[in-house]
Amino acid sequence: MSGEAGTTGTSTRASAAASGPTSAVKIRGSPSKYVKLNVGGALFYTTIDTLTKQDNMLRAMFSGRMEVLTDSEGWILIDRCGKHFNIILNYLRDGQIPLPELQSEIEELHNEAKYYLIQGLVDQCQKVLKKKQDEYFPVCRIPVITSQREAQLLISSSSKPIVKLLYNRQNNKYSYTSNSDDNILKNIEMFDKLSVRFNGRVIFVKDVIGGNEEICCWSFYGHSRKVGEISCTSIMYTSEKKQTKVEFPEARILEETLNILLYERLDSQDAEALHNIGTKLGSFAAAAACHSDEEDDHRVRKT
Repeated sequence: MSGEAGTTGTSTRASAAASGPTSAVKIRGSPSKYVKLNVGGALFYTTIDTLTKQDNMLRAMFSGRMEVLTDSEGWILIDRCGKHFNIILNYLRDGQIPLPELQSEIEELHNEAKYYLIQGLVDQCQKVLKKKQDEYFPVCRIPVITSQREAQLLISSSSKPIVKLLYNRQNNKYSYTSNSDDNILKNIEMFDKLSVRFNGRVIFVKDVIGGNEEICCWSFYGHSRKVGEISCTSIMYTSEKKQTKVEFPEARILEETLNILLYERLDSQDAEALHNIGTKLGSFAAAAACHSDEEDDHRVRKT
């Protein structure tokens, strides 16, 4: 025997063994002696040498300093979850192990390592958990257009609807009205909120280069063509001078963004579901029409 017994097919036997009479014994033996472990229903074979390599609870259990429970078949019973016990054994053998990918599993392993007082493994888990807490995962990614060629390439190659916000305060020829700066910021904030809300369904693009002297303009694209546009700038004429006014048409922006979802390409499952719904609705309408015709015929006969 060269390692742990696989847990596959052993849970029933482990449960049966654990239900029999138990006894408390002290385990002693040569380092090369194999012992049988039942850890929460998962069965393992390993040597005393592996279990006593480091100063922890397992060394105390298998060096004769502590009593352990055994069942009638000689399995040593440990009342812990055995899900990560194979990782713990590998850590005792090698002094280091690759940790699981999922944070929840690292937390589970961390708890088991704390129970068995395996400080090195506890430290390794804590270090990775802290790193994961400090990691930043962006909610969504926003392409920034640096040329009209990039914009055309993105629009023509995208299979999703596109919402593009062009804003370039430097395009202004005149002074701004008092509320224009605030409205530019409101347009940008609206763009950020919509990009999070419809992330994965619509591609949101920022155009900070601009053209045609536009300062703030929303464009909406579906199936590789422009289907809507909202210009948020206008020129105000006063008795003294011209001024540029930037508006924040929130309701229109939201309406156009919702309309652009009509250009969303459905996957095969969604398309099939809509087809089935349409078929059922058609059947219901036909049945209702047929029933209405029968009622009309019945009234005609009565008259």
